[in-house]
Amino acid sequence: MTRILPRFWELPLLAVLLLLGSRPARAQLPGLNPTAPNQPGLASPPLPPRVGPPAQTSARALAHPRTLVIEAEPADQARLRRYKLRPTVPDSLGALRAVRELVLGLQGEAYLTASADELRWTRDTVRVRLYVGEQFRWAYLRNGNLGDGLLTRAGYREKFFRGTPFVPDDWVRLQERILTEAENQGFPFASVGLDSVRLRGHDIAGRVVLKRGRAIVFDSLQIVGSTKTKKRFLTKYLQLFPGQPYSQQRVAAAAQLLRQLPYVQLRAEPEVRFALGRARVYLLLDERPSNQFDAIVGILPNSNASQTGVQFTGDVTINLRNLKGGGKQVGLQWRKTDAISQLLDAQYVHPNFFGTPFEVAGSFNLYKQTDAFLTLRPRVQVSYPTARAGRVSFFFEQRNSFLLDTLLKTRTTLPDNVDSQFNSYGLAYSWNSLDDLYFPHRGYLLMGQGAVGTKTITRNTELKPELYAGLALRSTQYAFSLRAERYLPVQRAGVLLLRLRGESLQNPQLFINDLYRLGGLNSLRGFNENQFYTSTYAVATAEFRQFLSADSYAFVFADQAYLRRDLANATANEPTGLGAGLSFRTPAGLFQFVYSVGRANGQGFDVKTSKIHFGLTSRF
Repeated sequence: MTRILPRFWELPLLAVLLLLGSRPARAQLPGLNPTAPNQPGLASPPLPPRVGPPAQTSARALAHPRTLVIEAEPADQARLRRYKLRPTVPDSLGALRAVRELVLGLQGEAYLTASADELRWTRDTVRVRLYVGEQFRWAYLRNGNLGDGLLTRAGYREKFFRGTPFVPDDWVRLQERILTEAENQGFPFASVGLDSVRLRGHDIAGRVVLKRGRAIVFDSLQIVGSTKTKKRFLTKYLQLFPGQPYSQQRVAAAAQLLRQLPYVQLRAEPEVRFALGRARVYLLLDERPSNQFDAIVGILPNSNASQTGVQFTGDVTINLRNLKGGGKQVGLQWRKTDAISQLLDAQYVHPNFFGTPFEVAGSFNLYKQTDAFLTLRPRVQVSYPTARAGRVSFFFEQRNSFLLDTLLKTRTTLPDNVDSQFNSYGLAYSWNSLDDLYFPHRGYLLMGQGAVGTKTITRNTELKPELYAGLALRSTQYAFSLRAERYLPVQRAGVLLLRLRGESLQNPQLFINDLYRLGGLNSLRGFNENQFYTSTYAVATAEFRQFLSADSYAFVFADQAYLRRDLANATANEPTGLGAGLSFRTPAGLFQFVYSVGRANGQGFDVKTSKIHFGLTSRF
């Protein structure tokens, strides 16, 4: 709903009080003296004198610089210095603008009768006789017919309106907050004003009165467009149930919530039509291809120094979204990161669990390093999505790691990997204002997570028991992660991406299979997949994209990382990745090509160690 409130501090005092009072006949007003200096006339200020005959007047003459001289009472001079008026203005129009802003500024500070009584123009000078007057104050502002709860939620406090300056902006803000509360409680046509206005000297008193108008309830959602998303799902997701009191806040939040769904495209802001005490919300939604199939092949130098040639890596992703129009999602990803490592991710998301606004998700992660260990990570998460505050999630995660080393019986020292289990509980938060989920041009993305739990080290029967001597089998472990992105439009079709991401694992006894793995196309470009094992890292990225069409662009990037590994011998590294690529639409899907090269401790920028990734992403 659009509300227009009068800017009454720009009006003469009589008009101000008439607008403030809903029943002006009850207001006690003093008589107006037309000769008094604090009663400004309604006529416009006198125009500056012409420099010459009309035929000779030119734009250059009107732009003649002038000195602005303000004449006021001596007691008011100190007050006027706070406005820092420039003594010289570029032209006569600038002089009028400066005087107007000065008068409005004084009226905005409760000097309601401030006025420019006289302007005298000469060739080089403008003299202004300014009347400031006395500052008006609130005698009191009482509750008329509003409930105490509504008035309190609107921010009203009696002490703010008793013996304090009558600042028009404060009263307008209170009106706005009252109307906002009313329209979110089923009264979108409410109006608010002052009643029983009394003016004694420079003290103003009155009562705040709310006219609620007719109560409105939601009727139903109407979907206009090609989307296959069911109305039942959208009603629960947006929390716009028939028969509930109308809430403008929920209608306004609907657009932002819909933009977070990857399978619908919002063509316009939601529209509301009122009839017979009911509000019908119209959503203009089109179907958007969101189901995803990716196949990416990587060509890397052979990691085994004794062998020549290259090795291939792979990444296959399948995501099915909005199953049967109900918002459910299923995802599966398999990655072969190198010759001995594989990764599998699976996820299921169920929105509006049992008709509530909560979203329940389950995920499973498997990482296998053939000659070392196997890690399993199941996770259950409950999320509450909101439009303004973002998405808040609570999760439980279990991390189990098992040794695969076949030579454990021959070891005389504890290996770098151990059997362990980490049960953790945590909170996650995400918020975004991106204009597009797939190809953003502007906006922010923020994601953060924190978890705490107990880590338990399990004795492996293949290892000698004395190898665990002095090792604490139970300890408290903390895990934190952060990801922040900002997209900035550059000229017409350019976008600058600035990204910062990092994770940290805190525990006095860390082993190799506990650590984060970094490197590759999805984390640190220019290096092999999972090349770095680290307990704490931060990666800063700057990437410039030049869009060739709505979904095609060329890009260059730089990744700068800081890595630290807190094991028995702590080490640090600062790798850098540089590269360029191209992403463009083909009949088969979105093709992406990335060339990158990296530098780290013991490794410089070298074409022989550069990485090439290419793949095809198909959405249907």
